[in-house]
Amino acid sequence: MQEKIIILDFGSQTTQLIGRRVRELNTYCEIVPYNKFPFGDPSVIGVILSGSPFSVYDEKAFKVDLSEIRGKYPVLGICYGAQFMAYVSGGSVEPAASREYGRARLTWIEQGNALFKGIDEGSQVWMSHGDTITSVPDNFKTVASTANVHNAAYQIEGEKTWGVQFHPEVFHSTDGTRLLGNFVVDICGSRQSWGAESFIETTVAALKEQLGDDKVVLGLSGGVDSSVAAVLLNKAIGKNLTCIFVDHGMLRKNEFVNVLKDYEGLGLNVIGVDASAKFFSELAGVTDPERKRKIIGKGFIDVFDEEAHKIKDVKWLAQGTIYPDCIESLSITGTTIKSHHNVGGLPEKMNLKLCEPLRLLFKDEVRAVGRQLGMPEHLITRHPFPGPGLAVRILGDITPEKVAILQNADDIFIQGLRDWGLYDKVWQAGVILLPVQSVGVMGDERTYERAVALRAVTSTDAMTADWAHLPYDFLAKVSNDIINHVRGVNRVCYDVSSKPPATIEWE
Repeated sequence: MQEKIIILDFGSQTTQLIGRRVRELNTYCEIVPYNKFPFGDPSVIGVILSGSPFSVYDEKAFKVDLSEIRGKYPVLGICYGAQFMAYVSGGSVEPAASREYGRARLTWIEQGNALFKGIDEGSQVWMSHGDTITSVPDNFKTVASTANVHNAAYQIEGEKTWGVQFHPEVFHSTDGTRLLGNFVVDICGSRQSWGAESFIETTVAALKEQLGDDKVVLGLSGGVDSSVAAVLLNKAIGKNLTCIFVDHGMLRKNEFVNVLKDYEGLGLNVIGVDASAKFFSELAGVTDPERKRKIIGKGFIDVFDEEAHKIKDVKWLAQGTIYPDCIESLSITGTTIKSHHNVGGLPEKMNLKLCEPLRLLFKDEVRAVGRQLGMPEHLITRHPFPGPGLAVRILGDITPEKVAILQNADDIFIQGLRDWGLYDKVWQAGVILLPVQSVGVMGDERTYERAVALRAVTSTDAMTADWAHLPYDFLAKVSNDIINHVRGVNRVCYDVSSKPPATIEWE
């Protein structure tokens, strides 16, 4: 039985990061809504309560009865989670004199507490909250403070229950991983048996049992998720898997041909479909980003469905859905940032059952599984690419001419990153074709041509991202190469926006 940590999600932006940190400790975890604890699941060994956008005293604050959890499992409350446990037990939580955001250093109130084993006094932690615990109940003992927060960490006497007002999951908490390891491994007793090798072994066995001799069809995108899903399924069911790779006309330059060669090298049974004319026709004159996404999403399903029906006796549709897709789609705040193309949306007319072999994995875990499966590194380390492709990197309407311009500019940028040894240092990169023209001078002539923006970000999970600080010499060369070799472009800009407030893609 696979032991697990349950993370109760109260809506924090860093809940997924908590999950990734736990997984990095070779321990399986699941993120569930705050009110969906899996009572009766014997594999649960501990519980983490996340942060939240709300204050514990707000009318809309997420509240849950912890009486059947505390005392039965080790519990760690983080930020809101810590404040909530103190508040509902009779402690006081009040607005801080000023929002406490940024670095702080720990001072011990109790020496040698199990949660802080191996962590030195003065360790840096990251605060991000507008409230603070001003008093704790009688059976709560404060174990650590900072200069501005007296009750920075506490333990409930007689229980394996802790609360911390800082965020151990973020990079700026220098001993955060050690703290989480103390909780997950030492206190909860994780055997640390979760990893790529064990995942492949158990998943292949489960797929063989689930699918039997049934035929499965999978839509490939060229990205790491669908590619790893295909190789994993191929290992489990071999010739009963058929992959379909649809070219909607807005892939990277030469991607359709190159990716098909990669898949053939992996021994996959792949059908390539050039449907670019259909998509260009349906996108003609469309400028709204969400309409673009929906047209491409529906068009992909239509083409895929038509091809799938050419295969006899198919019973399953496989997708490269990964864990963050599932979590975002079940957002407890009810907020949709953008539509997802690979979660839900399975048309009933296809009459197929759904198989998602990667739905338990984060992106870095998908890559680890790909390496364990022996896939080539260039496929595993490919930057994320939006499902609608270059359509959402062209601001305004879509035409074959614009796509060709963008493909050529993007190819120069991406190849430049590879040549300069920068590609693997960037999470995602691409070029955006702007809906503006500007005056330029080429030779003795004035020009009035298009402008493009280069976008490159660093990130660990795409939930937050910083603009990549690429060398000026590199940017100068890329700019010069694009303007000299891409007809129709005479100006290159570099996007220095971080997420938030901006997003990684422009549309």
